[in-house]
Amino acid sequence: MATRQSIDECIQKCEDAIREGQKQYQAGLGQEHYSDSDYTQAMLKIEESVNDLAQLSQSANAQQREQLHRMRLQVQHLQNEMILLEHDPSMVGGTLH
Repeated sequence: MATRQSIDECIQKCEDAIREGQKQYQAGLGQEHYSDSDYTQAMLKIEESVNDLAQLSQSANAQQREQLHRMRLQVQHLQNEMILLEHDPSMVGGTLH
């Protein structure tokens, strides 16, 4: 069974990934976006968070699974938004498909 500490650590890691992803997404929408590697790193952290949530939920109780599921929905929503953002380093800013 997952411990409360492991759940809290996973949630904290996901919240950090969301904050960084939102920062990079906002930068991608604006004209100041020039760093493709920062955007890619944020995407990797988000993907890692999704995987961690899935793995941890396998050993969680029902209440913990619900908490992890809600966090996964938040992370995946941002992940989808970042994927849909047309991210082309040769173009300043970005547009949605």
